[in-house]
Parts: sequence; C-alpha cells; structure tokens
Amino acid sequence: MSDLKALIFDVDGTLADTERDGHRIAFNRAFADFGLNWDWSIDLYGQLLEVAGGRERIQQYVETHKAEVPKGEDLQEFTAKLHAAKTEHYQELVKEGIIPLRLGVKRLIEEARQAGIRLAIATTSRPENVVALLETELAPDSPNWFEVIGAGDMVEHKKPAPDVYFYVLEKLNLRAADCIAIEDSYQGLQASLAAGIKTVVTLNDYTRSQDFSGAAIVVDQLGEPDQPLKVLQGQMGQPYLDLAALRIL
Repeated sequence: MSDLKALIFDVDGTLADTERDGHRIAFNRAFADFGLNWDWSIDLYGQLLEVAGGRERIQQYVETHKAEVPKGEDLQEFTAKLHAAKTEHYQELVKEGIIPLRLGVKRLIEEARQAGIRLAIATTSRPENVVALLETELAPDSPNWFEVIGAGDMVEHKKPAPDVYFYVLEKLNLRAADCIAIEDSYQGLQASLAAGIKTVVTLNDYTRSQDFSGAAIVVDQLGEPDQPLKVLQGQMGQPYLDLAALRIL
C-alpha cells in the first residue's frame, strides 16, 4: 500500500485537445511554408497519430503516401527543418488562446497543488510546446508547478516505450506505486503501464475506439461538479475526478 504522492500528466489530448486544431494545423502551415502540396486532413492525422512523435509522423507519411521531398534534400535533415517550422506555428496557435484546457484539468491540478501532491509531465511533445500551453491556458508561472517535464527527445525511445515515465520517476525520486498517470491514448497507456504506474485514461475523439485494457479507469473527461464525467471502464462513485477518487484508485 502506498500513499499518492504525485500526478504525472500526458499533454496532447490529455491536458488539452491539441491534436486536431493545433498540431495538425501547424503541420499544414509548415508544409505550405516549404511549398509542399501535402495536406493532413482530420481523418488522415488520426491515422498518423498511431506513430509517436512529429518527425516520425512526417517520415511515416513520406513512406506510406509516397510524398515527394524536394530534390537534393536528405529526408532526416528536411524532416528536422519542417518540424522546427511546425513547432513555431504550433506555439503561435497556442498563444492565440484557441486551445483551452480540457474540462476538469485546471481544477485537479490546483487541488493537487493545495494538497501538496507533486506534479510532473511525461509527453512526446517538445518541452517548449508544453510550456507555451501551460503559460497561456493555466497560468504564466504554471510551468514551475511541475517538478519534472519529461519530453520524448529526452529519452531514447518514445511512447509506447516507458522511457519517459522512467525518466520522470527517477527525477522525482519516487516509486511507480507512489504515482498516478493521466493519459488519453493506447500508446500513452502502454508506456505508463510498462513503467508500473496506475493510469487514468481521459479519452478524446481520436482515441475513443482504442483498447484501454489495464487502465484503472477510463472516462470521457475529468469532469466538474456541475458537468459530470462519464465512466466508460471501471467504477467511480462521484461525478468528477478529484484526489479522493484518485486515492481510492
């Protein structure tokens, strides 16, 4: 038996619905910058999300859709330049304030802070993308609320490998049993479970049909007192996810 000591959040799709109207739009704007006739539709981007990491998605797209890369360009070097441009566009979109936090996220984070529960992030996104979202939608100083921001490029293997979770646990100096992870996707769940961490899944439109076997509970959102969540897997006796519910899990 262990007391809950830390919450470890995924970012994209978990803290906010960043994928469809954030990252996807930013990719398409970067493609236009480079004169590419590529266009990632909502459905296509959902398929590409099966691959973790933005650069990896670009390379997957080139390989599976026979997309043409400018002549004389090395694929890896071109992908890096393209992804850097995409990151700039994404941060601009975030700073416009058009990608709000998902329901219940701010409430749970603030409750955890008040209770002395430590906070961390485990994501495949770039650290600067995380910071931009937190500063814009949570609070200007909120990146400092998270003791560790573990990102995909900080470890050898991205999700569904557990590397980023092992990194976060090491930096927190905590056991897996001391923490709960909050994820939104099959890949994220596989990563957290492989690290031995009990996991709450808050799914979204892109992940709604995925397999979440092994999750402690699966909900459609974290909920608010006046906007109840829906439990899709597992059991919970109240309308929103708070620390009391997490301690029971």
